[in-house]
Amino acid sequence: MEALLVAFQQVLQPQVLLYLILGTVLGLAVGTLPGLTATMAVAILTPLTFWLPPESGLGVLIGVWNASIFAGGISAVLLNIPGTPASIASTFDGHPLVKKDQAGLALGINVLYSAIGGLFGILIFLIAAFPLARFALSFGPAEYFALGLFGLSMMIAVSGTSVVKGLIAGFIGLALSLVGLDPMLATPRFNLGSTQLITGLSFIPLMIGIFGLGEVFYQMVTTLGQPQEQTKPQGERKGFSSLGRMLVNAKEFVQTLPATIIGSVTGVVIGAIPGSGADIASLIGWEFSRRTSKRKEEYGKGSIEGLAATCTANNSCLGGALTTMMALGIPGDAVTAVLIGSFMMYGVQPGPAMFRDKSDFVFMVIGLMILANLFFLATGFIFSRFAGGFILLPKPIMWSTILILSLVGSFSLNNRLFDVWVAFLGGILGFLFRRYQFPLGPIILALILGPIVERNFRTALIISHGNPAIFLTRPISLIFILGTALALASPLFLRKKRGQKE
Repeated sequence: MEALLVAFQQVLQPQVLLYLILGTVLGLAVGTLPGLTATMAVAILTPLTFWLPPESGLGVLIGVWNASIFAGGISAVLLNIPGTPASIASTFDGHPLVKKDQAGLALGINVLYSAIGGLFGILIFLIAAFPLARFALSFGPAEYFALGLFGLSMMIAVSGTSVVKGLIAGFIGLALSLVGLDPMLATPRFNLGSTQLITGLSFIPLMIGIFGLGEVFYQMVTTLGQPQEQTKPQGERKGFSSLGRMLVNAKEFVQTLPATIIGSVTGVVIGAIPGSGADIASLIGWEFSRRTSKRKEEYGKGSIEGLAATCTANNSCLGGALTTMMALGIPGDAVTAVLIGSFMMYGVQPGPAMFRDKSDFVFMVIGLMILANLFFLATGFIFSRFAGGFILLPKPIMWSTILILSLVGSFSLNNRLFDVWVAFLGGILGFLFRRYQFPLGPIILALILGPIVERNFRTALIISHGNPAIFLTRPISLIFILGTALALASPLFLRKKRGQKE
């Protein structure tokens, strides 16, 4: 507790608060605008924060992350269009509430329960992360290889409707991760004779290209020739003063309490699974809440319980994803994959050793996460009333802004024009993935976990003098390998069971 108080003193400095507020405001805008994502925003802004102190730079990124996940529910409620993928389930009951002339209540639930879910996720992180990190300190190369392999097996879970496309994306990520120096022999490989590629492809510019430029290219191509949408958000048609009350009363709070607990717990658990994300957490949280509710028939028709469950789930997911990323060094979702690069940019390697050697850094992140949730809780009600203007912002302005920030950010990280080309090629790759409906989750997992798996696999074999039995004779390693086998076999089992049922 004393360490947490010291961390709060560090993050409560005026400069840090200013950057955290800036990140929160940017996150509100990014989340509200359909088509923009938290991952895109964090990837673009990461190199721009390189020159700031760690607490200020992370204040911007954490503010953007937390606020954008919440703000995606604003356009989901008003337009029935999720501002971010995490807000897909918010359309189920949010927009029907607008049609019932309860737009204010829907927006208020989105603000309040998103903050409750976010704070719950941080509480779980505070309780679970340190014991998990202490346990992980006993890991050796065999355990880290098995853990990384288990993380790679999550490519199946995040592949969406096509496992084959997910595996193709994952193998492309693994191939890209091999470029550079051999981790054991320090000899160049797959660098095509270029000195620029000896150190490998820069992770942050590549992520900027895949998530930032790729999304812009895709939106530009898919909107060409389409008529401009003339529909205005519900709030602008009716006038913001007619939104009605935004706060739930005591009876409604008690009614939504079970859904809040289910959504929060579900979000943390799903978030802790490598490769998942807030979109999956919100959908599963909504479904679990519906199954246990006494008012199942109201779900999908404007249920405040359903909206509360999905709002708490998508924000509590952040705490679970952060736990996996910081304690084990494995990204829980796409944003934490980018944040790993941000931490490394500040000289901090996520993993169990960080909790032993950089505990002050861990508590600083916890303090920033708590303040970020409190900031968007304080400003969310006001912002939600005036969000219609942001939703109607012309797309060409968004595209040009993202393009400029992406290219400037890619160059500023290492002051290399080569990184700009890496971002551009990443943008082409991201566009092709979206165009042909390849999931992005597997390529992120492969880029992060590929080097970890390779290095620890080879190190373990050196320790065992080439005997692969080392992976099966160590209990923790064996458990992860069995979990990997189960994760790979489960789609085949489910497909067979579905076929028998049909």
